[in-house]
This record gives sequence, C-alpha cells and structure tokens, in this order.
Amino acid sequence: MLKEIYIKNLAVIKEAVIPFSDNLNIFTGETGAGKSILINGINAVMGKRCSKDLVRTGCDKAVITALFTELQPDILRKLDELGISHENEEIIISREISCDGKSTARINSRVSSASVLKEIGSMLINIHGQHDNQILMDSESHIKILDDFGGDSSLLEDYRESFRNLQAMARKLNELKKIENSKNERMKYLNMLVDEIGEFEFTEGEEERLEAEYKTASNAENIIESLKNAVQLISGENSASELTASAEKEIEDAEKYSGEKNLEQLFERLSAVEIELSDISSELVSICDKTELDSQRLEYLRKRLSDIKRLKNKYVCDFEGLMKLYNDAVYEMDLIDNSSDKILELCRQKDELLHEVTERAKKLSEYREKTSEDFVSRVTAELEFLNMPDVLLKIRHEKGKLTANGMDTMEILISANRGEEPKPVSKIASGGELSRIMLALKSVLAVRDSIPTMIFDEIDTGVSGKAAQKIGIKLYEIGKVRQVICVTHLSQIAVMADNHLLIEKKSVNDRTETNVYQLDFEGKKNEIARIMGGENPSRLMLETAESELIKIHGKDLKM
Repeated sequence: MLKEIYIKNLAVIKEAVIPFSDNLNIFTGETGAGKSILINGINAVMGKRCSKDLVRTGCDKAVITALFTELQPDILRKLDELGISHENEEIIISREISCDGKSTARINSRVSSASVLKEIGSMLINIHGQHDNQILMDSESHIKILDDFGGDSSLLEDYRESFRNLQAMARKLNELKKIENSKNERMKYLNMLVDEIGEFEFTEGEEERLEAEYKTASNAENIIESLKNAVQLISGENSASELTASAEKEIEDAEKYSGEKNLEQLFERLSAVEIELSDISSELVSICDKTELDSQRLEYLRKRLSDIKRLKNKYVCDFEGLMKLYNDAVYEMDLIDNSSDKILELCRQKDELLHEVTERAKKLSEYREKTSEDFVSRVTAELEFLNMPDVLLKIRHEKGKLTANGMDTMEILISANRGEEPKPVSKIASGGELSRIMLALKSVLAVRDSIPTMIFDEIDTGVSGKAAQKIGIKLYEIGKVRQVICVTHLSQIAVMADNHLLIEKKSVNDRTETNVYQLDFEGKKNEIARIMGGENPSRLMLETAESELIKIHGKDLKM
C-alpha cells in the first residue's frame, strides 16, 4: 500500500511530505487549494502522461516519490519477472518532470519506462474519478464490470482462445477460397512463369560460376599469346635462359684468374636461377596447352548469361530472386491444385471449432447469468445502504452473434424511484446517483481483486445530507479491507477519516504555495467545523464536530 509520497515543485506545491495510514485517508481543503494536484502527483508515479505545465513556475523540474510497503505476492512476482530488485516487500517509485516536457521514471533508483511504471502502478492503485462514471454510462463496458465481479476469468480466457483459433481458421479458409475463385487466371500466369524460367533448369549460384568461366573463355586467345611470349622470353633466342648461361660462363672464366672467393657462390646462385627459369618455362607451356580456344563453349556461355540477364530484367530481380520466384510459383501451383481438397478439410475443421466455440460461449453465458443474479443482489444491498432505498437493479442479458466477449450483450438497468421500470444508467442516473452506483460497485469488487489501494476523487459529486453520511460510512468500511484515499468537500465524509490531511493554500513572498498537514484531533475538529459552517465556525459547530468525531472514533481519538 502507499505509505508516503514526497512532492517537490509540482504546480503550487513547493514541497510536501504526505503520510498515509492503512485505512481511510481523507483530503480536505478549500476549493482551488490544490487537491487535484495531489491526484496528478499520484498519476505521475503510476506512469500516466505528465505535462510540463505541472512544473512549478521558475523551477527546472518537479519530483514525485512514492513509498509502497506490504507488497502483495502478485506484485512481487511481477517485479521479479521485470528484473526489479526489492527488499522487505517495499519499493520506491519516483518520477521527475522537466520544464522542457521530458520525464524520467525510476523504480528503486533503477531507471524505468513509463509503460513499466503503468503496469506496476495498475497493480498498486485503483483510481476512481469522473472517467469511471463515463464508463458506467457506456453500456458496452457493463459486461466487463460483471466479469470483474464474477472473479473467475478462466471461462472467458478459454472461450477467447477458441475464438481466436476460429478467426485464424476463417481467415485461412477465405484465402484459399480467393485462390480457388481466381485460380484459372493465376494458374495461367504461374504456368507461363514456371515454363519460362524452368526450361533453363538453373542451379544455385550458377550465374556467378558462368560469369567466372565466361571471363576466362572470352580471354583465352589473349591468355595463350601472353603465355607463349613469356616462354619465348625465358627459353627462346636471346632469352633469359641463354643470357643466364652466358653470364655463368663469364663468371666461370673470371674465377680461374681471380682470387675473389665470392665468385664461386655467385656462380652457384646463377646456376640455380637457370634451373628455376627452365622449370617456370615448362609450367607455362603446360598451362598454355590446357587453355583451349573453344568457340562453341564460349557461345553457350554468352547465350546462357544473356538469357539470365533478360529474365532478371523482365521480373525485376536478381538471380536469387529468379530462383525464389520459380520455387514459389511451383509451390503455389501445388497449393492451387490441392486447394479444393484443403478447402473441404478446413471447412470440416472450422465446423468443429465453431461447435467448440459455441459450447464454450454457452458455458460462459450460463456463468454470467448466475454472476448477474449475485451482482444484482450485492449491489442492490449496497445502494440501499447508500440512501437509495427504492432502487431496483436489473441486468438486461441478450444473446446474439459470437464476438471476442462471447455471445452475450449485458447492460445494467436501474430505477431509483418506486414504481418506475429500470432503464439504462445513461438515461436516468444523476451525478449523485452515478457516484453512489460506482461506490457500490467498487465496494463489492474490493473483496474480489488484490489491488491494495483505492483512490476516490469526486465521489461526493451531487450528494449531501444522509446520502453523504452513508458514503462516508461505506468508505470507512472499505478502509477496513483496503487502503482508501479520498478527496472530499463534505463533512459527513471527512469525519470518517482515520488519517485526515488538510490541503491549504497561502501566499508567501507574492508566490502561491500549497502545503499539506496531517491533522490531530483539534485540527480535525476545526476543519470539520469549517466545512460545516464556513470560516470562523461557531462554538456550536465546533462542539458538533467534536461530538461526531468521538461518536465515530471513540474518546481515544482525543488522546
């Protein structure tokens, strides 16, 4: 649950440390004091989009840091899955919003993405605001409300798995039917393509091999001439071999009359050169004999490469592309040839899947029918407690075509007045009734989900008097099983607080600052009296406030 939140330079809040209790936490304050800023701060650490306008004027950035303790096992598993370390079942989530609009998120000092923050945040906090009322007004969302209430998602998950398989099968079948319908034209084109490319019986990497061979063959005459010239220069008349032999004889003659010892070594080296030249000449003659002038082969290579180039230009691809085009065409022709049999087989499989999906949809529908009965009973009881004694709740359950949600269309109908037929929520519910309906839903769902913290913003819209008192009691009851945070302007709700926090705005050095104070008994008494009677409450108002606090929380509250 949320243990503490630290806010710095967020709009009118210069700096604030806000502690939370495990039960019911109530924020009060004058209109415009900055209660909505607190909700924005909590939204920020939950990964919601943040505007640079939230940064306090003249500051570089805003910082919001939240400490969550006593983490549930499912949250700990998610943190492990994401590779986020944690100790003592605690995490610290922080968000920095720069004045240039950029933001940085961290979980336990490790930089995190907003999407991860949102995923973790959704498991930690459930915020109810005006948006939830709009969901209630949207009849298409009612089926999800009922499924959430039911708590067992296995039937829906099984159904959706079968439904997705059915959709995939239908798509595959449609593709085959399209192929079947256009196969004559397609087969004509594929036959032409396979005949045109297939007649050459190309092999993998053939173009590269042909080009290498053609390069050699087309230059065979030049190669032979060059090799013969090399042999002539080495072994012919006045060649390197003859000149080397002559030089050898001259050195031999010089050695007879000279006392130079190196001449013998030079003679031996020159003899070795003569032998090497003879070997080189022999190898060149051998290579020359192997190099053939095959005009027929050359013409074949030229024609083969020309055909490859023509096909590449026609089909706008490289050689590998030609090979793929041919193989794909052969595969598709086989597919078309066998499409009729495959269509029959897929139709049979589709019928089996349709039966499976329908049966699972029926089981899901039966489960929803039972769930809706329990839902009506539980929510009606909650609404009667919330000062709607004549409420009549009904679920309009219709069955139709199969969709991702099953075969059901479910809509919550309500009548708030005796003798009136239940009608869609969007048609009859006032602001106050919407608030109470949503609170009733949240109340019955609180025991179903594992989200530890519930935040109610504007839950008191359109209510007063006894209805407000009942809302306060209900929030107090929910606070026994969940941590509840509520922003209110009604004394009937504020008096129920286990932890009462006052949001106060004041002017300091011509700048507006909002501070948050945790109230003791005297502070609570004064604030509740102010809400009831305005500024400078009378002694009677103060005594009434004290009496209400003691009645609800006991005399120990004053200690």
